[in-house]
Amino acid sequence: MVVTQLPAQRAALEEERRDWWRSAACREMDPELFFPVGARGPAAGEVDRAKAVCADCRVRRQCLQYALATHQMHGVWGGTTEEERQLRVRHEREMEQRRQRKVVRPAHGEASGNAARTRSGRIRSV
Repeated sequence: MVVTQLPAQRAALEEERRDWWRSAACREMDPELFFPVGARGPAAGEVDRAKAVCADCRVRRQCLQYALATHQMHGVWGGTTEEERQLRVRHEREMEQRRQRKVVRPAHGEASGNAARTRSGRIRSV
């Protein structure tokens, strides 16, 4: 069975994706709560309170995606601090580099590395 969406349904979903902030739990909160001066001392309590608001938010994922896509350097977004987002970006970058560095092993009998076949079929280093 194939389930399709009507154009009006697709348009509504697209609108919801663009306007996720209208459904954000923090919309009616004091913005300063989400932009504490530091991460230690009294500011740590503010971070915890901001994260508690995010924990119950139905658009938390969209908020975090927005923060990552727009490189938000300050504040609590999607339940994450600046440091947590930086760690996430660094981790994702490292994983991508590892994926790119994977070497495809040659099939059995094929030359690998810096080798070439001679006329007799022997493999010699070059």
